Amino acid sequence: MPPPRSPDVPTLDALRRLTDRTGAGSEPADSGALPFGVTGLDAALPGGGLALGALHQIHEGGPRGRYAASAVLFAGGILARLDGPVLWCLHSRDLFAPALARVGLHPDRVVYCETWRDAEVLPAMEEGLRHRGLAGVVGELTRMTLTPSRRLQLAAEGSGVTALVVHRLCAGEAVEPEPSAARTRWRVAPAPSEGTNRRMGRPRWRLDLQRCRGGAPGAWIVEACDAQGRLAVPAVLADRPAAPERVQHRAAG
Repeated sequence: MPPPRSPDVPTLDALRRLTDRTGAGSEPADSGALPFGVTGLDAALPGGGLALGALHQIHEGGPRGRYAASAVLFAGGILARLDGPVLWCLHSRDLFAPALARVGLHPDRVVYCETWRDAEVLPAMEEGLRHRGLAGVVGELTRMTLTPSRRLQLAAEGSGVTALVVHRLCAGEAVEPEPSAARTRWRVAPAPSEGTNRRMGRPRWRLDLQRCRGGAPGAWIVEACDAQGRLAVPAVLADRPAAPERVQHRAAG
């Protein structure tokens, strides 16, 4: 289903006007990091959060990796907490804008760039990363090799704009993306949620930090992004004693 469009569809000229109003002509400052607000997750990342002005990869585990719904929402939640418009380079017409709004990324902030092949997505992303007033640039790709990833990383560093690659794996392809120059690589997969009174609870994800330059890989069960794009630790897990303590308690018993 194609994303909803306003009567005046943003063009590249409109994108330039948007970025001009948000400081595209200024020199890029120290981009810093965006904390997730999850203690263990932020502690594993250099700077205490997701590095801004850098390239990051996100892909979805499980049989629905081709659609990457959870990966898309994770990317949307990250960008929802940054200021400015977002350039989203589409791989197909199935991006569901109301779902992005549910994680805090309102459709009015998104400029859609319709591309159909990886060979078209990559230069569109690189062009977008030159506009310093953007909150971020997202590209949906089936694969990304080392050389194009280096170009995107250098472009992101030069402008201070964050680049997110969402992998949409095709049937029969390798489960894991190829090595790249991305600062981090994430794997997002749905996890069982809790419900009460016949109502489903807040969706949960298993979030795997598979690679982090200067950081430590790890895995966490988190509650999916809320309407402000924020993750949370499920209350039942937050209150649970640490695993070593449980082991010692059983041994003492």
